[in-house]
Amino acid sequence: MTALAAEFFTLDEVNRLKIIQDVIDRRLTTQMAAQRLGISDRQCRRLLARYREDGPLGMTSRRRGMRGNRQLMPGLADQALELIRTRYADFGPTLAQEKLAELHGLILGKETVRRIMTRAGLWVPRKQRAARIHQPRYRRPCTGELIQIDGCDHEWFEDRGPACTVLVYVDDATSKIMELLFVKSESTFSYFESTRRYIDKHGKPLALYSDKAGVFRVNNKNATGGDAHMQFGRVMHELSIQTICADTSEAKGRVERAHLTLQDRLVKEFRLQGISSMEAANV
Repeated sequence: MTALAAEFFTLDEVNRLKIIQDVIDRRLTTQMAAQRLGISDRQCRRLLARYREDGPLGMTSRRRGMRGNRQLMPGLADQALELIRTRYADFGPTLAQEKLAELHGLILGKETVRRIMTRAGLWVPRKQRAARIHQPRYRRPCTGELIQIDGCDHEWFEDRGPACTVLVYVDDATSKIMELLFVKSESTFSYFESTRRYIDKHGKPLALYSDKAGVFRVNNKNATGGDAHMQFGRVMHELSIQTICADTSEAKGRVERAHLTLQDRLVKEFRLQGISSMEAANV
């Protein structure tokens, strides 16, 4: 075997060659060799036949130099990257992968799109981001036991329509978004409407978990009377629905995180579908 041929061997192939040579020299049986190589006795006999036929070079992988089964077709990654740069530059890898398949017929794995975007500088992996510390709070055990509610002001329709507010209802047990309603602003009557829509779809929850906005409680420190509840709280009491006001925004973190997801994905979905009004968004 020449020095040039030796360059074709990996360490695993050199180890395989030594063990097969021991079988040839009758220092090992095929069963013992198969056990050391981590293969079946039948596969070991195939390697032995290849060694006798082709010599040491028969131990090299026959797929060397061939295209891998999981390798992308030439130009496919460049095509996907061009589409992402021009249309989905602010999309996350998961949403970009979905839209590439849905709108352009490019079937790529989510992690493949993540790798393409990371190499192009369009995505920063989570491990490279600054660490954030969250105070955990145990979930309620059952769906509908506690619903976190909050309003989110945002340019939902970008420059195609006016800014508005979406009222978000998130189940504490599952983090599932149970109800969305686009309104002009947070008000008692808008929360009445969104709560009615929730009850029509899912039934009455045991409790609603909100912030300390004026819709939910009296914030006037100089108030001399009353039960500290606003009209929304009194109506919920009549319905046997408990209202709880969180002390911090972190305490209702599930609905706060839902805001971030909606501001990212929903805005882009509206853009793709051409939705530019609250009426169309509420359908």
